[in-house]
Amino acid sequence: MDAGSLLKVLYVDDNQDLADTAVDLLRLVGFDARACYSGRDALAVAAEFRPSICLLDLNMPGMDGDELVGRLRDQAADRPVLFVAVTAMSAEEYRRRTTEAGFEMHLVKPVDPHDLVRILDAMARMLTAQKPAPAAGQNGRHVGD
Repeated sequence: MDAGSLLKVLYVDDNQDLADTAVDLLRLVGFDARACYSGRDALAVAAEFRPSICLLDLNMPGMDGDELVGRLRDQAADRPVLFVAVTAMSAEEYRRRTTEAGFEMHLVKPVDPHDLVRILDAMARMLTAQKPAPAAGQNGRHVGD
């Protein structure tokens, strides 16, 4: 079983076509992925879905990625979650901003689909290594369950 099949991914971007396309790709390669188009919706979906990785656009109306990452991190305080900024902003000041906001990684749009899958596979392996082994009698649990 590849690492992707163990991972729940939430992709948040106010560009619905971009978010839906990314989620379709991630599902095709074995990730359990969902799209949201606003910070408010992302908070509601994440509470139920419990993603292991959140890919967040920075510039969204209402609640930007900086605020959203903090709120999602607080919401998931009981489990490991990795946060990736996915933005058109590539300047060093924005990379510093995402690091300060609590993102583990900063990707610049457009993100090459092969690179995205490779990065998420590596993150899935990292999260799987952090998760304690299931107790005797439990079937394989997925990261983010």
